[in-house]
Amino acid sequence: MSEKEHVHNRIAVLRAERGVSRRELAAALGVHYQTVGYLERGEYSPSLHLALRIAAFFEVPVEVVFALEPFPRLGA
Repeated sequence: MSEKEHVHNRIAVLRAERGVSRRELAAALGVHYQTVGYLERGEYSPSLHLALRIAAFFEVPVEVVFALEPFPRLGA
């Protein structure tokens, strides 16, 4: 995947804030828990449908979870 096609995400941050494990998120989304890990590490870009389901799970707009540019570091 080229840098042009890379999708950045805050899934790990949102999971940590809410105390949700990878397995719990995966179960809620109907995907394998390893898929959540691949997403968090940027090794896999979600389909639009999956991205919207992840945003809905966390009850935030999809732009809070995913972006084309890296998210700024917090507390820098």
